[in-house]
Amino acid sequence: MLPYATIQEAETALGRSLTTAENLWFNYSAAKSDYFLYCHNILFLFVIFSAVPVYYIFLEIFFVDSIKSYKIQPKVKLSLSDTLRCYKTVMRMFIFVVGPLQLVSYPSIKMIGIRTSLPLPSLWEIIAQLGVYFVVEDYLNYWIHRFLHCKWGYEKIHKVHHEYTAPIGFAAPYAHWAEILILGIPSFLGPAFVPGHMITFWLWIGLRQIEAIETHSGYDFPWTPTRYIPFYGGPDYHDYHHYVGGQSQSNFSSVFTYCDYIYGTDKGYRYQKKVLQQLREGLKSNDEQIGVLHNVSAQDVKVD
Repeated sequence: MLPYATIQEAETALGRSLTTAENLWFNYSAAKSDYFLYCHNILFLFVIFSAVPVYYIFLEIFFVDSIKSYKIQPKVKLSLSDTLRCYKTVMRMFIFVVGPLQLVSYPSIKMIGIRTSLPLPSLWEIIAQLGVYFVVEDYLNYWIHRFLHCKWGYEKIHKVHHEYTAPIGFAAPYAHWAEILILGIPSFLGPAFVPGHMITFWLWIGLRQIEAIETHSGYDFPWTPTRYIPFYGGPDYHDYHHYVGGQSQSNFSSVFTYCDYIYGTDKGYRYQKKVLQQLREGLKSNDEQIGVLHNVSAQDVKVD
């Protein structure tokens, strides 16, 4: 809740006029508690988990011929009923784990210094803080992910997430309740190191989940803007991890690829890409085999 009763009081405290964005923020948040503002995350996550994967379903229904060449594992097709079953499971976990976790984690947000006050952060401040959040979360998530692929971690917890060897958007948050709790830790460490505004925190939680849905979508579209982010893994990179399966020792990174490169856990993936490229180059010179080129996919080469 803002400590100002009017916009004039806020402008006096800041020593300047409020920007348009700050006026909007004041009008919306002035009379709302910080806890209520924090709990907006529950609504945002529900909308993201429910709506963003629908984009890929929409494309599959109405533009299947146009996007089939971008499907990473074209031989695997899930029925609509299987997709809805996945969504129902995710929503069940959302109601009993994710939602309550958001409700009870507010004290930690106050402790690390997430603020709702004026002034609002600049665009460059938001971008810089989001960059830190993604890097910090990615590094810690890499090691947690490796732990979850040890015999005990996989059998007891992580194998739930790997039920989808050809992942779909709805399967991004499909996981054991313990994994959801564990992976919540790195999501909070970035904001703990570099505390920001509540708006930045909202963006962080939202963008991270949208990114996870994209990497689990099963499609590697050339028009996605994330392709231009340095060291970004993307759908093809993470899809390989699911395809190899439970014994996978490759591609543990959640967002970027530098950890896998540094620690040598991307060798199977890079070898697969090399073999696929050689196959494609070998087929280019033979007109009769041009059609086969489009059927060469990650499913035909499996190395870990």
